[in-house]
Amino acid sequence: MGGVLSNVVGFDDAPFPHGHRGDVAIIGTVCSRTRLDGVLRGTVRRDGANATGRMVALIEGSQFIEHIRAVLLQGIAVAGFNVVDIAGLARALGVPVLVVARRPPDLPAIQRALKRTGPGWLRKWKLIEQAGKMEPARGLWVQRAGLSLPQATQLLAVTTLHGKVPEPLRMAHLIAGGVTTGASRGRV
Repeated sequence: MGGVLSNVVGFDDAPFPHGHRGDVAIIGTVCSRTRLDGVLRGTVRRDGANATGRMVALIEGSQFIEHIRAVLLQGIAVAGFNVVDIAGLARALGVPVLVVARRPPDLPAIQRALKRTGPGWLRKWKLIEQAGKMEPARGLWVQRAGLSLPQATQLLAVTTLHGKVPEPLRMAHLIAGGVTTGASRGRV
């Protein structure tokens, strides 16, 4: 990986009711540094296993495929416990993947909750373990595939305008909330 990774897509899921079953919207915002260049929208299954494949399909099917140099994720799972295989996503797209969180995860609590999702929980748990321990970077916690910690820190620096959360993730969160509930709200 050479140069500054400034053309990225950030994904976040849309809010959904606690008892919801079925598909949940995910939004990808394509940015050049902090400037919004495009929006991708798709769906993934609540607590399912299709997030990685859907993200690959959304990116590969878009006009942005030639420009995207990295993928940012707001947490390693979307739509509840639809866990993203970050190494698989990086391999499929040929670009690094960076998972961002405000605080380190409570892994025992996550494992307990994951067990309640039914068959397939162990495969998802292994994806979480394979992603590696979260590391501090620029006031956030990150997991990464295909880039070093200094490169991850640089990526956060060039994609963050205000606060700590990179603009592609902040925008994906706001858009996902706005198109689903009629108004964006809440902290990324």
